[in-house]
Amino acid sequence: MAGNEFDLIARYFEQQAVERRDVELAIGDDCALLKVPEGCQLAVSTDSLVVGTHFLADADPKWVAHKALASNLSDLAAMGATPAWVSLALTMPEPDETWLDGFCQGFFALAEYYNVQLVGGDTTKGPLSITLTVHGFIPQGQALTRSGAKNGDWIYVTGNLGDSAAGLAYILGEREDAGSALADTLIQRHYLAQPRVLAGQALRGIASAALDISDGVVSDLGHILKRSGLGAMIHIEQLPLSDELRQFEPDLAKAQQLALTSGEEYELCFTVPEANRGAVDVALAHAGVTATCIGQLYTGSGVTLQSAGKAIDWQLHGYDHFAE
Repeated sequence: MAGNEFDLIARYFEQQAVERRDVELAIGDDCALLKVPEGCQLAVSTDSLVVGTHFLADADPKWVAHKALASNLSDLAAMGATPAWVSLALTMPEPDETWLDGFCQGFFALAEYYNVQLVGGDTTKGPLSITLTVHGFIPQGQALTRSGAKNGDWIYVTGNLGDSAAGLAYILGEREDAGSALADTLIQRHYLAQPRVLAGQALRGIASAALDISDGVVSDLGHILKRSGLGAMIHIEQLPLSDELRQFEPDLAKAQQLALTSGEEYELCFTVPEANRGAVDVALAHAGVTATCIGQLYTGSGVTLQSAGKAIDWQLHGYDHFAE
C-alpha cells in the first residue's frame, strides 16, 4: 500500500463514529486534550497483544481488534469505571490494507458500542503488536480495588469459566474436531468475549474487591488475597461451566480444572460482604449478567480447593506469559 505513516492514520484511524464532548482535541496533534468530569477519578490501563503470544498471524483481524480492545475495557470494568477514551500504538511488519480494514471494522464496532473515542496513538514498523491505553471515569472514592476484601466475604464470578481455554485448544490445533459447530462457538468465545462494563458499574458499593479474569481465576484471585491479606476456599462443584465446555471435556474434573486455569476469560471475579449478598443478583440483572458464588475468604493465605467438604490437592497454575 502506498503512503507513509500519516496516510495510514488519516485513512484508517481518523474516521470514527464516536465524537465525545469531553474530547477537546484528538488525533492530529502531538497530544490529545481531554476533560475529566468534576467529581470523578480517571482510571487508566494499558495492555499489549503480540502475534504468536496472544493471537496467530492468520487470525481474523476483526477478532484480533475486538480481543485487544475488550481486554483493555475489561480492566476498566474490574474497577467499576465508565470507558471514555483509548489510544492505540500499532506495530506492523508491512502496511497491509486488507488487514487494517478488517482490524478497524472490529475495533470501531466495539468502541462505538461502549462510546469510546480513539484520541491518539502511533504506528511503526516491526513485528505485529497492538498496544492500547484506555481511560475511564469513576465517581470519587467508588473504585473497586483488589485490597478491599475482608474475612468472611463471599467470592463470585460472572458468566461461565473455561470456554476461552477450550477455544484456544481449537485455535492451536489440539483437537481433532476442528471445524465443528462446537469448535466455532468456543473459538468465538475466546476472541469475542464481552467486557463486563455494566456489571462493574453495578457492583460499585456492593463488591468489596474485584478484578478481571485474564490469567485464570485460581491465579487472579491470588492478587486479591495478597492485597487483602487473606486466604480463599473455592468449592469446585459451584464453578459455572457452560454446556459447550462440558461437551468439549466430558470428564468433570478436567472441565473444572479448565475453569480454574483458563486465561483471557474477561469475566469479573469479585468479593461481597454477607450484608450485600442479596443485592448482587438484582444489581447484575440490570446489566444482563449472571453471577455465581464459588467460595469464601478466610483468615489465612493462598487458595484452597474443596469438593463436597473434602480438600482437593490439584496443583494448578494460571497463564504465565513468560513460562516456557
